[in-house]
Amino acid sequence: MTSSGTANRQANRLLIEAIRSPDVLTALRPDEWELLVRVARRARLLGRIDSEVRLAGVDECVPPSAAAHLRAARNVIAHRKTLVSWEVDRLLWALRGVDQPLILLKGTAYLLAGLPPERGRIFADVDLLVPEDGLGEIEERLVARGWSRIQIDPYDDRYYRVWMHEIPPLRHYERGTEIDLHHRLLPRTSRLNSDPAPLFAAAQPLANPRLRVLAPPDMVLHALVHLFLEGDPDEGLRLRDLVDVHDLLTHFSGQPGFWDQLVRKAGDLGFARPLFYGLRAAERLFATPVPREVLGGLRRVSPPWPLRAPMEKLIDLALLPGHPDHPLTRAGLARWLIYVRAHWLRMPPLLLARHLSRKTWLRFRGARKRIDLAQLDLKQQ
Repeated sequence: MTSSGTANRQANRLLIEAIRSPDVLTALRPDEWELLVRVARRARLLGRIDSEVRLAGVDECVPPSAAAHLRAARNVIAHRKTLVSWEVDRLLWALRGVDQPLILLKGTAYLLAGLPPERGRIFADVDLLVPEDGLGEIEERLVARGWSRIQIDPYDDRYYRVWMHEIPPLRHYERGTEIDLHHRLLPRTSRLNSDPAPLFAAAQPLANPRLRVLAPPDMVLHALVHLFLEGDPDEGLRLRDLVDVHDLLTHFSGQPGFWDQLVRKAGDLGFARPLFYGLRAAERLFATPVPREVLGGLRRVSPPWPLRAPMEKLIDLALLPGHPDHPLTRAGLARWLIYVRAHWLRMPPLLLARHLSRKTWLRFRGARKRIDLAQLDLKQQ
């Protein structure tokens, strides 16, 4: 009988190799295709596998049952791209006359800027970075034009507005699409707290001059911060975020001075440690071409080897989805430890203890957040 460890290694190998070297897909057996589809869906990378298949021109090697799943993922992504593009159009309409910088983040930025990470990527909502002093005006304008504040516990609302880097999501009352308004990349309370002003100063305009995206180094750093500090105790680190990082690094690496700017910006913003771990993980899993001198220069901010080796092992365990039928206890533990670490970096100890105690008490009393099942289903694609 196949051990859980062997089954998980096989599942992870299938997914990573499909992204790194799509040509290997031509040799997969039907049962391997079935497993790949299940693992890719679990990691929310099924659309990416479909994109790799079509770019490599190996469509004819895909069994009909697997091809149906890939086609379904492609259709969902195309639909979500249409929704997100229209949401940005409506956002610009609603904010007409508002003289504030509007910086698109993450998936929406990749889509509107035509960057490689948008390929096969699922889109859930629109993330926007705006100056904190303009946040109130923008929120009120959107609420007056069809978006509404989602109903959450008063404690959670205060948690967002006092401590976090964003306000509670705004949801359109007809379309059900959400807008996340950020005023910085990390919570105010974060140990890696950074000044967002340089991000606005370096942001680059899109074809529509009212919209901007982060500069290339800042875009990579934001993807890494989102990877390491936005974890979930059940999902762990999101492999799809590391795929974004791999795509961005591969795309921008040819730009003159990119790597020097990336390392310098990481130091200025306080993101040097996430950059070190992210570059190591991208190189380890996806063979991302990272210059030796870049990693060598970042070793001064890395932890000592006795701590670095187990940390990188935890990162891999928390990143890789594993076999859906053979969950590993150590992988679950790694996800939980990485989640605790993220919270430790996001909040000082006393505030973190108060916050977790409050959430535990609410859960004990049976308090539950309202959940929109339709939106949840879309975000699980």
